Amino acid sequence: MMSFLVNHDGYYGEFGGAYIPEILHKCVEELQNTYIEVLQSEDFKQEFDLLLRDYVGRPSPLYYARRLSERYGCKLYLKREDLNHTGAHKINNTIGQVLLARRMGKHRIIAETGAGQHGVATATVCALMNMECVVYMGKTDVERQRINVEKMKMLGATVIPVTSGNMTLKDATNEAIRDWCCHPADTYYIIGSTVGPHPYPDMVSRLQSVISEEIKKQLMEKEGRDYPDYLIACVGGGSNAAGTIYHYIDDPRVRIVLAEAGGQGVDTGMTAATIALGKMGIIHGARTYVIQNEDGQIEEPYSISAGLDYPGIGPMHANLAAQKRALVLAVNDDEAVRAAYELTELEGIIPALESAHALGALEKLNFKPEDIVVLTVSGRGDKDIETYLNYNK
Repeated sequence: MMSFLVNHDGYYGEFGGAYIPEILHKCVEELQNTYIEVLQSEDFKQEFDLLLRDYVGRPSPLYYARRLSERYGCKLYLKREDLNHTGAHKINNTIGQVLLARRMGKHRIIAETGAGQHGVATATVCALMNMECVVYMGKTDVERQRINVEKMKMLGATVIPVTSGNMTLKDATNEAIRDWCCHPADTYYIIGSTVGPHPYPDMVSRLQSVISEEIKKQLMEKEGRDYPDYLIACVGGGSNAAGTIYHYIDDPRVRIVLAEAGGQGVDTGMTAATIALGKMGIIHGARTYVIQNEDGQIEEPYSISAGLDYPGIGPMHANLAAQKRALVLAVNDDEAVRAAYELTELEGIIPALESAHALGALEKLNFKPEDIVVLTVSGRGDKDIETYLNYNK
């Protein structure tokens, strides 16, 4: 049977691989040769699990959203990644990668961040483990996510505003890769999503797979079966989605629905709907769908959500879309904001703008009353309050 997980060469179908400058070849190869062995070793698993439990606060609850269930005519559960320490799923991955970096003898950590959640999670773990931390962040995002920037600085990280391009996530990633090229020996680059050269998409998916591992156990307790009918998550690069679907990816009983950022509309030019519009290309070391013009130049993406405006998509998700394993829906800014207010009013949970896109997919689906639906609320909305308030002015 064909698996939708990564193959031996680092590909998901025709997507993935490692397209990297020669100077980084040794770093990436070292990572490829090390990560599985470390992640599967008993001492790593023990330390990782203990920190997830006592530091992050896992398992995160699987919450039955009664009023939202009535509204959409199904049994809707919310996987509450917003309740993790630092307010999002990102910390699952940063703890795992810093533990790996330490085992590889690296003592300087660099990261890129869009919404700032991955930056905060990286800075948090570096503070915990006494590592030097440098975070690259587009100047546009530095301005719209000021609180997260201040948190990173408070945690001891150096935040470097990036002024090239659109001054958002793509540009921050470019700068982080440049830094890595200049300091390959002592520096470990923590990618925050399932993007970049192999082994990053697979490694991040494995570290985030704690989400679907918990969903299995929690559904068993609540419903007497360990799989849902639908799994719903938002995708930018795709790490919370990868973690949500990891243990179900080859289970045909489970329908996967991914919500990408439609921005002001897929046909407006102000969008980050990569799967709807992307063509095969290479971005940040991986072969995947990329929003690009006729000349192959990367187009600047747009989304109200700082965490979703990436012009590429993780190769795992590109393959799921290409193989029709996942249904991918573009959710526009206004649909996402409306869904966020609905969750807030019906359940008393203010979601991150990223997660609001997943919630915005609910109205586009037709459920049966007995359908069990699990939707991942990947982050909490504190960082986005100003955007919500300004949007409704």
